[in-house]
Amino acid sequence: MRFIKKFTTSIIFLAVIISLVQCTRKDGVHTGERSKHPRLVVGIVIDQMRYDFLYRYWDKYGNGGFKRLLREGYLCANTNINYIPTYTGPGHTAIFTGTTPSINGIVANEWFDRKKGESMYCVSDDKYNTVGSLSKKEGQMSPNNLLTTTITDELKLSDNFNSKVIGVSLKDRAAILPAGHSANAAYWYDGKSGNWITSTYYMDSLPGWVNKFNAERHPVKFLSQKWETLLPIKTYTESTKDNSEFEEPYPGETVPVFPYNLWRISANSYDLIRETPFGDTYTKNFAEEVIKQEKMGKGDFTDFLTINLASTDYVGHRFGPNSVEIEDTYIRLDKDIEDFLDFLDSNIGKDNVLVFITADHGVVQNPGYLKSKGIPGGFFKDTYISDTLNDFLKKTYQCDSLIKDYENQQVYLNYDLLKLKNIQLKEISQKISDFVKTFPGVANAIPSFDLEENQYSEGQLSLVQRGFYEPRCGDLAIILKPGWIDGSKTRGTTHGSGYAYDTHIPLIFYGWDIRPGCTYAPVSVTDIAPTIAAFLQIQPPSGCTGKPILSLTH
Repeated sequence: MRFIKKFTTSIIFLAVIISLVQCTRKDGVHTGERSKHPRLVVGIVIDQMRYDFLYRYWDKYGNGGFKRLLREGYLCANTNINYIPTYTGPGHTAIFTGTTPSINGIVANEWFDRKKGESMYCVSDDKYNTVGSLSKKEGQMSPNNLLTTTITDELKLSDNFNSKVIGVSLKDRAAILPAGHSANAAYWYDGKSGNWITSTYYMDSLPGWVNKFNAERHPVKFLSQKWETLLPIKTYTESTKDNSEFEEPYPGETVPVFPYNLWRISANSYDLIRETPFGDTYTKNFAEEVIKQEKMGKGDFTDFLTINLASTDYVGHRFGPNSVEIEDTYIRLDKDIEDFLDFLDSNIGKDNVLVFITADHGVVQNPGYLKSKGIPGGFFKDTYISDTLNDFLKKTYQCDSLIKDYENQQVYLNYDLLKLKNIQLKEISQKISDFVKTFPGVANAIPSFDLEENQYSEGQLSLVQRGFYEPRCGDLAIILKPGWIDGSKTRGTTHGSGYAYDTHIPLIFYGWDIRPGCTYAPVSVTDIAPTIAAFLQIQPPSGCTGKPILSLTH
């Protein structure tokens, strides 16, 4: 009997040891031995996609695009951006760094550089030159303003730089920042030449296959057609009437009405493709060519392709989220996604590819449209800062030019003049804050010293704080009321706030080892990178503050 007890105890003890040593899965996180990894990770970021767009046009989507992702993938239905401002540069950076602008340094698409006394574009770098066209400034870009690593950098670091990492977008910043510091390549679109281009940061000349792709003049083909609705226009019942006073017509056009003669509107320029759904199709086609020509997903190491589909943003800015134009753009995008998933199936295989699809920010309704429906909204005019605030400061301090710049709803003060006039920064910042709070549409105004001296864990102030990096931010941050936007332009719309319409975005994981399902648990955009790191069993990015999302895998 004693022998049997000892034997049984030994068996149980051995089973426990084996269970600890073996590669197990608990709450979606791998432990133990290194397991089989996906051959290719594809991160797709749809520009300006609000969460509700997954379902708003549901009846017009096919079965192989968004519906397939939701049917076969894992949806994080309560994913939000956890900082302000909600722009393209910070959005893509947060997704791939796993942290907020306060740490990764990309506080906006551009910010005021105090040392240079001018605006700094987030990926601008004149140490490098354009590769692929004669447009000088279009390629003077690099990721050098990014202060941390990305998940793509960490993948390269994990395998002695054997993984291949490439970024693709019509926008330079949306190709460069996700691909990180150590990417093999990043390609973006030059509207002057109609070419995919890059920077000498990555290479001295384009690969032959890119030159061949450019020589096929795809933009000419897309812009030579009319943009007509894919379905009968009378069926677009999710949108307002085709000719709406809240939409911005194309340049040279008097009304925003289908069909659009694109070649006439473009005036022989290739840049218009951005503001049509065909820009996303063009991006998708190029991304497929990248995978084929670079043999991504075919080697012994995991490769990583980042794709930004940007036309949704351009179309959205011009026509707004209630337009027939944006509805048609999403119906066509659904077909592009279906084609791309089929391409991955046939070239690499679903079980070998890990896909995540999300957005960099959402979008607000046009404030004029909101007001026409009795819903609060408005326009925060530039003159509130340039005239009203300047006049107040002149009367208070008997001094002109105390404001150096106003960008991203932030006021930058003139430090040299403050010193010369012996004006204390804290004092003037508080006076400006108190005065700006009286402006129409202002919910709050926070001096930078408040963000430095206090710690906020929730609410709008916490979002501002997570977007604040002192060397690149202003001395006062303004928070507008819901439904208000910065600027005097009354047509089209924008984004940038910390409200749900700008922060609530889709997030779906699909493919390699992802089980179908859905969670309504809170998820932050900064949780994406550490989740991918957990899947790949590598380090999260250097500044990562997010946490892995649990229960995604089988």
